[in-house]
Amino acid sequence: MRIALASSLLLCAMMPAMVSAADAPPAAPTAQNPLLAPWAGDYGGVPPFDKIKPELFPAALEASLAERRADIAAIKANPEPPTFANTIEALERAGSTYQRVSSMFGVWSGNLKDEAFQQVERDWAPKLAAAGDEILLDSALFARIETVWSSPEKAKLTPEQQRLLWRTYNNFSRLGAKLGPKEKERLSAINQELAGLYTDFGQKVLNDEDSWIVLDSRADLAGLPEGVIDGLKAAAEERKLEGKWAVVNTRSVVDPFLTYSSRRDLREKVWKAFKNRGDNGNQNDTNATVAKILPLRAEKAHLLGYPNYAAWKLSNTMAATPERARALMETVWKPTVERVHEEVADLQAIAQKETPGITIEPWDYLYYAEKVRKAKYDVDQNELKPYFNLESMIQASMFMANKVYGLTLTEITGKVPVFHPDVRVWQVKDGEKVIGLFYGDYFARPGKGSGAWENAYRQQANFGGHILPLVSNNNNFVKGKPGEKVLISLDDAETLFHEFGHAIHDLLSNVTYQSLAGTNTATDFVEFPSQVHEHWVLTPEVLDRYARHSQTGAPMPKALVEKVQRSRTFNQGYVTAEYLSAAIVDMDLHSLPDGKVDPDAFEREDLARIGMPKEIAMRHRVPQFNHLFTGEGYAAGYYSYLWSDTMAADGWQAFKETGDVWSPKVAAKMKAMLAAGDSKDQAELYREFRGRDPEVSALLEERGFPVPPKPASVASPAKNR
Repeated sequence: MRIALASSLLLCAMMPAMVSAADAPPAAPTAQNPLLAPWAGDYGGVPPFDKIKPELFPAALEASLAERRADIAAIKANPEPPTFANTIEALERAGSTYQRVSSMFGVWSGNLKDEAFQQVERDWAPKLAAAGDEILLDSALFARIETVWSSPEKAKLTPEQQRLLWRTYNNFSRLGAKLGPKEKERLSAINQELAGLYTDFGQKVLNDEDSWIVLDSRADLAGLPEGVIDGLKAAAEERKLEGKWAVVNTRSVVDPFLTYSSRRDLREKVWKAFKNRGDNGNQNDTNATVAKILPLRAEKAHLLGYPNYAAWKLSNTMAATPERARALMETVWKPTVERVHEEVADLQAIAQKETPGITIEPWDYLYYAEKVRKAKYDVDQNELKPYFNLESMIQASMFMANKVYGLTLTEITGKVPVFHPDVRVWQVKDGEKVIGLFYGDYFARPGKGSGAWENAYRQQANFGGHILPLVSNNNNFVKGKPGEKVLISLDDAETLFHEFGHAIHDLLSNVTYQSLAGTNTATDFVEFPSQVHEHWVLTPEVLDRYARHSQTGAPMPKALVEKVQRSRTFNQGYVTAEYLSAAIVDMDLHSLPDGKVDPDAFEREDLARIGMPKEIAMRHRVPQFNHLFTGEGYAAGYYSYLWSDTMAADGWQAFKETGDVWSPKVAAKMKAMLAAGDSKDQAELYREFRGRDPEVSALLEERGFPVPPKPASVASPAKNR
């Protein structure tokens, strides 16, 4: 997922023209605060990671916001009539220093959140929200934007300029620019309170994840492969637990443990620790935080003229309304539950043979699913894992970028600063032209958010000179013993390709204005390119070159590849149900008119209402749902993965229909679509790529679900707007 830990602060960094400051002291000299200095070096300058410390952020934020405030004041004071150049483009230029500072603030928030930075984040979250509102709710500034929006000049603008004008006008309108003074005051107060609550939620979940279960003896390791054991040993040694093993409370560790451990008591213990993050009744419990966030969001939606938060949030997406998002989810939910019941019957049968009288519980699902996989398809994940060496898969993803888009990545680690010794850097070329830098941060560590995400330190633009994008992928793979290859699962390899797909989207961007660049698209479009890229993992060209045995170097045997391909629809009931249940609960929570709810009770009751199989839990339970409650990026928007996956399956079908999944003709269309960023309506972009609207049939086929006679479409009417 893109920026899985996105906070309101990171989102602000994606809207460079929309933030100003309250009263702030004069800027500190740049020599004393490297955050304030323009980025130096090649590639149009790179972040000075080697010079940044948490204590530098407060002064840098104050000074850069003061600079932005002056930029905005100059726009409002311009005596000339409002034009696209002196208002919209001027906003695009405003506050370049703040854009750099907030970008680095986001890096520290996601990757290096020690106690010192957590305090800075708590102090500054409300201040930054207020700074944003000062601009978005400025009547004089919005009057200039409205004048340009309704002026005859609009018809003379290029299509991209019209798009930027629409986006600017729409953003201000949707975020409260048309409200009266009292309503604006209340809206700003809500936004500031929410910013503090988002920070509180994220820090509590992070603190709950910074925990582990200690295994004391070899007996506790029963069933675990040696590679998993090595990872647990390394984690224990990192935590000074000599002679022991540590199951760290993060998905990349928990899922393999649940898949292989034959100790049912420990599986239950590990599963409960993971699924109860944020829900333990201690200082890190988030239920009270969620119960404060939801009513504030509902009130915000009412102020902005919408019946509930979901209606407001989706008004600017491809889905357009909660009803259209729900229609897609309901189309997929029914066959999902039916498939889960079939899967559970298979699990129960094999479990009964081993342990008479056993009833499948959530901590049993992955364990017995692996046994069913082996029995039905003769596929053992242990047999697969030696072929998925992390380093080889990194190179495989870059091979994909070259074969599909003509990109070449050359490692330059050590030539530019990085924020941690584990981070690597590649120069990216399209033919002979350098188009950006790619930073890879692959390993888990204390203070780093869980999951996987892509981030843009700087996005592409051609306004005021060509600006190269600088992007990163951030994963949480677990290091093994020093010097040993890190082996990952097939799912991990697909996640690696997924996040790299986001990076490619930002790297290929070729637009004039940074606000329209790369992944700055509707939430339910942005996951589409990344999900398409997952499909290339199991292509023969990738497997033959890169899926080679970590010890012998032999390619994956053809018979094993065929077994994996035959098993691709296996366990799709589980995978879809744990995701889709979370998406439905998200939409239902944010459709409440007043938002007043007991989060735990609502989760239980809503899952019961939709018939959630008791053997599966939501992928992200409400008390740990960072997507929803560390910012507004995916709030009422978790459905977007399904919306995007529908497009991804349909888009992949475009490659398959040619008989060549590397088809240069289709790849060229894909490249053009990614290069366009948000310079065009996404529904139009997809139609240009595919020749029609996306249909859900390809998604259902991929998951092995029945396809209805008349497949639904997920397209929305063009809005440009």
